[in-house]
Amino acid sequence: MCTLRSMSYLSLEACLLDLEQQGQLLRIKEEVNPALEMAAIHLLVHEMQGPAILFENVKGTQYRCASNLFGTLARSEYIFRHSLQQVQQLIEIKNDPLKAIKSPIKNWRAGMAALKALPKKISSNVPVMYEEIKLSELPHIIHWEKDGGAFITMPQVYTEDIDKPGIMNANLGMYRIQLSGNEYIQDKEVGLHYQLHRGIGVHQAKANQQGKPLKVSIFIGGPPSHPVSAVMPLPEGISEMTFAGLLGNKRFRYSYQDGYCLSADADFVITGEVYPGDVKPEGPFGDHLGYYSLTHPFPVMQVHKVYARKNAIWSFTVVGRPPQEDTSFGQLIHHMTGKALMHEIPGLKEVHAVDAAGVHPLLLAVGSERYTPYLDVARPAELLTLANHILGTGQLSLAKYLFITASQSQTISTHDIPAYFKYVLERVNLARDIHFHTHTTIDTLDYSGSNINAGSKVVVAAYGPPLRNLGTTIPAFLTKNAKLVMPGVLAISFPAFTEYHQATIEVEHWANSCLPHSIELNSFPLVVLCDDAEFVAASISNFLWVTFTRSNPSHDIYGIDSSTEFKHWGCKVALVIDARAKPHHAPALEMNPALKQRAIQILQRAGFFSEAKHSTTM
Repeated sequence: MCTLRSMSYLSLEACLLDLEQQGQLLRIKEEVNPALEMAAIHLLVHEMQGPAILFENVKGTQYRCASNLFGTLARSEYIFRHSLQQVQQLIEIKNDPLKAIKSPIKNWRAGMAALKALPKKISSNVPVMYEEIKLSELPHIIHWEKDGGAFITMPQVYTEDIDKPGIMNANLGMYRIQLSGNEYIQDKEVGLHYQLHRGIGVHQAKANQQGKPLKVSIFIGGPPSHPVSAVMPLPEGISEMTFAGLLGNKRFRYSYQDGYCLSADADFVITGEVYPGDVKPEGPFGDHLGYYSLTHPFPVMQVHKVYARKNAIWSFTVVGRPPQEDTSFGQLIHHMTGKALMHEIPGLKEVHAVDAAGVHPLLLAVGSERYTPYLDVARPAELLTLANHILGTGQLSLAKYLFITASQSQTISTHDIPAYFKYVLERVNLARDIHFHTHTTIDTLDYSGSNINAGSKVVVAAYGPPLRNLGTTIPAFLTKNAKLVMPGVLAISFPAFTEYHQATIEVEHWANSCLPHSIELNSFPLVVLCDDAEFVAASISNFLWVTFTRSNPSHDIYGIDSSTEFKHWGCKVALVIDARAKPHHAPALEMNPALKQRAIQILQRAGFFSEAKHSTTM
C-alpha cells in the first residue's frame, strides 16, 4: 500500500487502490475478450480523458489487467507527487554541478535521496517468484485487427553488458514483445522489437561478437516508477534502476535466479536468451504513428522461465494515432527533465517533438541567432549549427522534418503550433533556407522512407524580417481541389499516387502550370498535395499527421519555380510536399465500428459514461 509516511507504492495494485480512492479507477467486472475488445475499451476511455482501468475478468486467463494508468499528465503527477521535485533537482544538478556548490543546503536532500535510491539485492522472500507459470497462461492481448499476434506493450526489458555484468551497468528499456503468432513456438519463444542503437542493441552486439547468447529478463507491472524509468532518456552514467528508486521513493529490489536478474516487485518476469543470428518474422503491429508496422525479422528470445507474484496484475497500454497514453509519458518526461536538453545544446531555447505528427517525424525548435551582427543581412547562421546538433542528439536524430527559428522581438512557443508556423512561414526564404540530409536513417516504424530505417531529413531554418503576408483566401484557379489549412498553407486533393517516376512528372507538370499564378501563390509558401484535402484541412492534427507521416523529404518535396544552385536546392514561390499515401506505406489503423459499439456497451454497463459526466479529470 501507499502511505504519506512511506510516500511510495510497494506494488502496482497499491497504486491502483490509491487511485480508486481519488475516483480515478474504473473496475470492469464483466468478462472481456483480450482479442481487440480490451484495446477498444481502453481507447474510448483514454479519448475521454478517463480514469485508469482494471479489467477483473479477462477471458482465457486468471490474471487481472490494468491500463491507462498514465493516461493524463495530471494523474502521473499525482502518482509521483512526493518525488517529482527531488527528481527535477537532481537532473538540474547533473546538468549544472555548480548549483550544488552554490546551494549545498537546498540540494543536500536531493543528493541524499539519490544515494538512498540505489538498487537493493535480496535473496529470499522474492514476491515475483510466488509461482512459475507458462506463457500461454498470461493475458494474450491483441490490440488491432491486423496485428500478427498478442503483444506485451508495457514491458521493461532488462539486459546486462557481457563485459561489465551487474545491475549498475545494465539497461532497462521499453521495447514491444510479441507473445504469440507468426512462427513463434508456443510457450518457448517470444519476439523482441528494438532499434540497434538502443542499449539492448549495444549489449546484443557485444554478445554476438563473442558468440554468446544474451540473457534477457522482461518485467511486467511492478511499482509505477519502474515502467517510467524504462522509457526515461537518462544521461550517461545514471542507472534506470537507480532512477526507479528515486522516482518511486523505494529502492529497486532485485534478485538473481539461474543467472537471470529478476525485478523482485514486478508482477511478472519472463527470462530467456537471444542467440547470435536467431531471428524470426515479427509484426504486423498497430503502432504510435497511427499505422501498422509491418512484418520484419527481429531477434527471437528462447524462453527460460515465467514467474508471477501473488494476485499479479498484467499492465498494458494501446498505441495508435496520437494522442495516446504514451503521449502522457512524453509530457511527464518533459516535466521532469525541464531544460536538460538546453544545457546539452547551448543556444537552444525550446524543442518540441510534435505528438500529432507521430513524435519522431516532426520537430519544432526555437534557438538563438547571435551571429547576426557579423552578417550583412539577418539570416539563419547559428540556427544551422543548432539544427545539426539537434539532429545528432539521441531520439531527436530520428526526425525527418526540423523547423527552427529565433525570435527577434516577440515570444515564440513551439507548443502554439499555428502561431509557430505563421512566424516561420512569414520569414522563410524558400530559395535559401531549405537544407536536405539524404540517404540517412529515420525511425524504424516510419514507412515513408525508401526502405526500413532509410530515408532523409530536411531542415527549414527561418530568421529575419517578414518576407510576405500569409494568404487566407484560396486562389481562384485552385478553388476546385484546394482547402485552406491555416494562413499560408493549402491542402490540395491530387490523383492517387502510383509510383515515383510518374509522380515526379505529374507534380512538376502541375508546379509549372502554377507559374502564371505566382503572385497569387506567393502568400501560400506551403502547399500539401494529398488524397483528401477536406480531411487534411479539417484540423491542425489532421494536417500534421498526414503531411509529416506520409512524406519522405528527399523524394516528396517539390517547389514552384525551383532550381539548384551550387548543389543547393530551393524555390521562389511555394514549397510543395507530396503527402499522398504511397504503395509501400503501411496501412492506417482503423477501429471496426461493431467493435467500438461493443466497447461502448461494456462501458455503459460498467457505469463509465454516467460517472464521466460528473468526474474531475486527473
